[in-house]
Amino acid sequence: MTDTTHHDKLRSDGWTTPFDAGAPPGHDDPMRHQAAQHRWIATVVAIVVTAVLASLLTAGFIAAVDHTTTRTAAASPVAPVVANGSTPDWVAVAAAVEPSVVAVRVDTAAGGDEGSGVILDTSGRILTNDHVIAGATTHGITVALADGRIYPATVVGADTSTDLAVVHLTDPPTGLKPAAFGDSGTLKVGDPVMAAGNPLGLSDTVTTGIVSALNRPVVTTPDTTQQNPFGSGGTGSSAQPIVTNAIQTDAAVNPGNSGGALVNTGGQVVGITSSIASLDTTGGAQSGSIGLGFAIGSNEAKNIADQIIANGTVQHAYLGVTFTDGTVTVDGTSRNAAIIAAVTAGSPAAKAGLQAKDAIVAIDGQPLDDADSLIAQVRAMNPGAAVSLTVATGGTTHTVSIALAAQPATAR
Repeated sequence: MTDTTHHDKLRSDGWTTPFDAGAPPGHDDPMRHQAAQHRWIATVVAIVVTAVLASLLTAGFIAAVDHTTTRTAAASPVAPVVANGSTPDWVAVAAAVEPSVVAVRVDTAAGGDEGSGVILDTSGRILTNDHVIAGATTHGITVALADGRIYPATVVGADTSTDLAVVHLTDPPTGLKPAAFGDSGTLKVGDPVMAAGNPLGLSDTVTTGIVSALNRPVVTTPDTTQQNPFGSGGTGSSAQPIVTNAIQTDAAVNPGNSGGALVNTGGQVVGITSSIASLDTTGGAQSGSIGLGFAIGSNEAKNIADQIIANGTVQHAYLGVTFTDGTVTVDGTSRNAAIIAAVTAGSPAAKAGLQAKDAIVAIDGQPLDDADSLIAQVRAMNPGAAVSLTVATGGTTHTVSIALAAQPATAR
């Protein structure tokens, strides 16, 4: 388990004229010279014709690609950058991504704060973190685009348990550039990534690094009594801990990056930056990046955003148990486990036969670090998803398959 704090106030090709190599040096043969001229002229004509045809074909190809891209982008943005070779073209990635990342400014009862956001569509919907906007006063949210234009925004909906929210520009301009979302499920440890956002109020800031870890259980607790130095954290936040199945990165992520984009080398959003690990500070001072930043995977973030937009509410996967951290001995070796403390009657866990004191050591074959590991992974799934739990009893393990249900409104 990683305890973190929210953060906000985050050829030209040259060609040469062909020459006649047939005549020996100093030999002036008129017939040969005339033949050479004919060959030279024929060669130049062939090159010109070839160049014209190539230009026409190239122009036709670009037009077709542009037309297809424009038509596709109207429905769903595509990756704006094509990676060449093994070296990322970060200049191209930054240029493609920056117009899709915004600065979110919030007025709260305790003062002001800033975070980041990602443009979802041309109608002006923007994805950000719940803790960025949770404490906003009425008419207290404004969004600054990459070109400096500022617009008021209202909250479409928010989901505290995943720390995600959608806001909408009240008078959106034309020409907004939605971000292209990638598949966070394809990420691997070591993949290069770029973080884009508004750290410390410095808009249009990008940093690069790698994916340091995946499925990292990150626990954050919103501050409900005062302004959170790493986020809005006003009275609109929930006191319940937020457990995220996070992407860990060493790309510099600082206060103000919350709600911003973590993108791959193709310019696709693969995560929404949400928190950082920080060193102990005294006197309420903020700690900057120490190379441990965390992002909510794009698959989960986009799913939550789509639900908020479509329904105004979010359904979460539900197992129906409470856990404690513990260890268990399996085949003579000690392993970390989520120990079941209680099982809710009628829940998916109860239907699968799980009982109190059962020790779960893995989910879908992935070993658990602690109870939060299990909570984070279940929370990232959809109702109806099938999971395989490895349960240790009597020194051995067996597998239990469970179909997750939608979390009841009374279950938290």
